[in-house]
Amino acid sequence: MDDQSAIPESDPVALFDAWFAEAGTSEPNDPNAMALATATPDGNPSVRMVLLKGHGPEGFTFYTNAESRKGGEILANPRAALLFHWKSLRRQIRIEGSLHEVTAAQADEYFHSRPRVSQIGSAASDQSRPLPGRQTYLDRVEDIAREFPEGDIPRPSHWTGFTLVPQRMEFWLGRPNRLHDRRLFVRDESAAGDGWTSGLLYP
Repeated sequence: MDDQSAIPESDPVALFDAWFAEAGTSEPNDPNAMALATATPDGNPSVRMVLLKGHGPEGFTFYTNAESRKGGEILANPRAALLFHWKSLRRQIRIEGSLHEVTAAQADEYFHSRPRVSQIGSAASDQSRPLPGRQTYLDRVEDIAREFPEGDIPRPSHWTGFTLVPQRMEFWLGRPNRLHDRRLFVRDESAAGDGWTSGLLYP
């Protein structure tokens, strides 16, 4: 039985990069898929799957309609949690922290990097709001396509992105007989630079 942790006591952002790169070669679909948990100011939680679209020392970035349910919760209570689960690797990462809206230039750049049909679909959607029938949405898609017959679609002002700045990062590695590995990193606000403290957790 191995009595040493397989999760190194290192920079958690660099460790995320390494695990994320491995997931990119092993996961058959959307290795950048993550569960995003938000909550209302009075503590009612909600969770959904979104796609990670950028990451680095500054945090973890995703894009959404700010007028959706998650957008409204983020604007009212700008803290969230992320969960990556890569089943083929028996690994997961939990990340918690504060959220900051990306700049308009960043939102424009990503919105216009998407396929034209995706731009149209986002512009036509009142995300999370009641829809009387699917044809209503399809009609709006066609209207926007006719209004802008070629080129990029203008980004709606409410379509934006958020970067989660991590305060806690927990790495989980599956092992036989449920003798799993868990290591928690917590940002040390008192340390100079970008310091982290870490320790193992019981599985």
